[in-house]
Amino acid sequence: MTQTLPKKANLPLVRRLEAVGFRAWPASSVQYDGSWQVRLTAGHPSNRLNSIVPLDPSDHRDVEIRLAKAGRKFEAYGRPAVLRQTPLASPVLIDLVQSLEWTPFDETVVMTCDLTHAELPDTLDHLPTHDIGRFVDANLATDGVSGKLKPALAEIINAIKPPSGLFMIEDAQTGPLATVLCVQDNDLAGIMSLSVARERRREGLGLEILTSALRWARMRSARSAWLQVKATNDPAIALYERLGFQEVYRYSYWRKDMAR
Repeated sequence: MTQTLPKKANLPLVRRLEAVGFRAWPASSVQYDGSWQVRLTAGHPSNRLNSIVPLDPSDHRDVEIRLAKAGRKFEAYGRPAVLRQTPLASPVLIDLVQSLEWTPFDETVVMTCDLTHAELPDTLDHLPTHDIGRFVDANLATDGVSGKLKPALAEIINAIKPPSGLFMIEDAQTGPLATVLCVQDNDLAGIMSLSVARERRREGLGLEILTSALRWARMRSARSAWLQVKATNDPAIALYERLGFQEVYRYSYWRKDMAR
């Protein structure tokens, strides 16, 4: 996999977006080793909730010892160690995991939008629900994910500290059609868990529910919105760019093969 992380990332902005991202999708266990954050969540497989996240490019002291120590924490959970590479990761650490033949995967684009000047399409508006259980059921259904994750996902959403809007589009006969979670952290609004039922994609439902969330955040004085999208998801990126989102930086993961 070819790394395409920007050469001159705005590191203060990267740090801020990483911080609000942690608060918007909180792991159940967070431990620090220097500037490294080790995030683990037993009940949910999300890499955002289960990864080693370096937060200072200059922090490469004793990287081999610290990486092995962090790896043992993952082994205790029965999982391979996963490293999240953002522009805040030390090149020394990345060189180490490459030499250890870790596998890179899931390149992701982090995008932001200036809500104060964004021209949001005039779509049908939806109000957020306060029913977390109903939202979780809808999100799992539209995502096509096992209902076994409901307790873990509900726990994650309940643990979010900043104000959150849970948006859904439902059909009385066929059930959930689209969902999105908007987390407003001061002047930043994070877009999470955007999903549309597979059989109803390309009908404008994603645009409809996303603009509802963005209008809600803007009315609550959010000035910027941010989101994360897989680099291979061209239709979603095109939708976000249509609304004024622009790429700020990229991150990817490295996984240790437990068989090694």
